[in-house]
Amino acid sequence: MIGTSTPQYLFIRTCILGLRAVTPLTIFYSAYSIADPPASTAGKLLLAWCGLETAFWLLVFLPRKRALQADAVHPPPLDHDDRKDLFWRCWDKIPNPEYFLSRWFLGAKAHEIRRENVKDFYRWALLNRGDDTQDRARVDADVWKAEDEELEGYVDGVQTLLGRNIEPGRGSATGLRLTVDSVKMLHRPFLWYMIVGLVDTLTSVYLGCNGFHLHRTPIRTWPYLFPLRLSALFTRKRSPVPDLSYWYRPHTSKTRLPILFIHGISMGLYSYARCLAEISQHDPRSPEDGDVGILAIELMPVSFRITGAMLDRDEVCRQINIILERHGLDKVVLASHSYGSVITTHLLRTPATAKKIGPMLLIDPVTFLLHLPDVAYNFTARHPRGANEHQLYYFASTDMMVAHTLARHFFWAQNILWKDDLRGRDVTVSLGGRDLIVDTDTVGKYIAGVDMRSENNSWKDGEWSGSGLETLWWPTCDHAQVFERAEGRRALGRCLLKYAERGSAGAEDEDLP
Repeated sequence: MIGTSTPQYLFIRTCILGLRAVTPLTIFYSAYSIADPPASTAGKLLLAWCGLETAFWLLVFLPRKRALQADAVHPPPLDHDDRKDLFWRCWDKIPNPEYFLSRWFLGAKAHEIRRENVKDFYRWALLNRGDDTQDRARVDADVWKAEDEELEGYVDGVQTLLGRNIEPGRGSATGLRLTVDSVKMLHRPFLWYMIVGLVDTLTSVYLGCNGFHLHRTPIRTWPYLFPLRLSALFTRKRSPVPDLSYWYRPHTSKTRLPILFIHGISMGLYSYARCLAEISQHDPRSPEDGDVGILAIELMPVSFRITGAMLDRDEVCRQINIILERHGLDKVVLASHSYGSVITTHLLRTPATAKKIGPMLLIDPVTFLLHLPDVAYNFTARHPRGANEHQLYYFASTDMMVAHTLARHFFWAQNILWKDDLRGRDVTVSLGGRDLIVDTDTVGKYIAGVDMRSENNSWKDGEWSGSGLETLWWPTCDHAQVFERAEGRRALGRCLLKYAERGSAGAEDEDLP
């Protein structure tokens, strides 16, 4: 993640402007060349490239943009009692009620948010319904009436939290409802995807030189992934599942657990390759005990590719479980970053995979306190200002498949992670003090068992012991910057190696704050 200085702002804005200018300039040159065809070889080559860029925009981006606006297939809503339990559980973990309500309504003023607006928000959040008028025509009248009464109860709960009345009727506020709002994406030129392919190839060479082997998906799936991976042409190792490729460094340790790593929204494993390679380099026990194996799953829909949709919760867990079984990994240390914490939550709640997960390292997780608006707003709705915000907005938030994943396959009630889900395991949560996506102060207080409304920051200074639920605090790190710092990578590596050494020893319930 880039910093926030003026030179960095000018750099990132120039890069974005250059990439966004490619397509209009190539369209203009292609149109101009119809009237005045180039005569030189260089001119003809330039025209060929401009024609390719124009065709890519016209024949690939525009049709996919329309297709990806299709409605989300929501999971069945929780039953009535579970919905109420979830509402009140979230209600109890809202440190700033006015901010909570305003931010979910895109910064609207209090008088612009009325009861019907709040009911619409909870109709989406807890009932998985979208537009009031359209849904009402499809739902039985008695069911609608019962749901409306339930929603009135939620509005009353919000009123109690605010300590004031919410005016009746409907105001001018617009709520943020990820899975029913339009999918916001920006075009990337063909040139950008060639850069992605080049970076992926260089990352593959680096991982290969450090003992990792790519297990590719079947050849029949290659036409559905763009750009084509050159590394897949040079490996005979094949993934046992159709939708997930992965890198694996064989596990040869006799006494320690292997590591399962799940990345976040990034250019594949590029941001993590150095950290993964350094784990073995800093392992003093490797010569006598063997190497701690590392299995790094690749999630192509959040890797800046043009590909198929993100797998649903059950399918991604099923396929990861098959991969673990293929390599005889009965128990693993689980490490995940950012969006990878979503997959982590699913693995923890799936019996077949939960029993295989031992200690855990969660780096910049987005799933704690997911009912708070920060993650959704900062990633999908915020108007960028600083250099890091522009980088996040253009290169991540508005990427075609990233935007589709968050807008059509991100169901917060499935993804939210509570401390109770971590009982019985040693867990470390690594947080950056300058994270531009997650409200890490609030998440850190929740993890440490500190009153979220207090100014108590003593939890930031605790010594890491590797036992129970702990926090690693990086006061000057933005989202993902811990991977860019040598001391950060060393600390993460030490944590994983210690967890691998402890094996199946887990934390007791009372270890959780």
